Amino acid sequence: MKLIKIATIGTLAISIAGLSACNNMMPAKTAAMKAPTQSQPMANMNVVQIAQSNADFSLLAEAVVAADLADALSDTSASYTVLAPTNAAFVKVLQETGMTKAELFANKPLLTKILTYHVIKGNTPVYQKHVRPGNYTMFSTDTLMITPQGRLKDENGRLTNILKTDIAASNGVVHVIDRVLLPK
Repeated sequence: MKLIKIATIGTLAISIAGLSACNNMMPAKTAAMKAPTQSQPMANMNVVQIAQSNADFSLLAEAVVAADLADALSDTSASYTVLAPTNAAFVKVLQETGMTKAELFANKPLLTKILTYHVIKGNTPVYQKHVRPGNYTMFSTDTLMITPQGRLKDENGRLTNILKTDIAASNGVVHVIDRVLLPK
């Protein structure tokens, strides 16, 4: 994977100035990032809150905060289609790449590139019934292929399964996947 400096991806403004080593300290949560209560219906939660509310997405939620994407992905005036890798998917990609979690999270440009490769670019959420085989442009500006069998194929030819679809959020939809997608 080559590192690419990202200034703006689609409608997301991403700052990579002042990159410093990860010290494993989470920033204070803003109101938009506030973890939901157990009684809050998922459709009333934004895509970040959905990740924060499910223990199986704890690494994804932590990565989104580390990449400074939480506020942007909490924006309820936008509409996102998020392909959400499980914790097991993050463990697999760390083993596959030989990186540690600390190394990945400290490399903000790489982490941002990977995370924005999990958001389909567009103005409306893409629910399962709207998905067709073919190429999709992601917020990272890279391409993701959906095969005729309904699997995801990243730019490295790695195949990913969709485990659960159509988790409605106040600002889009979340689909659960079993692998972290990697752009070239």
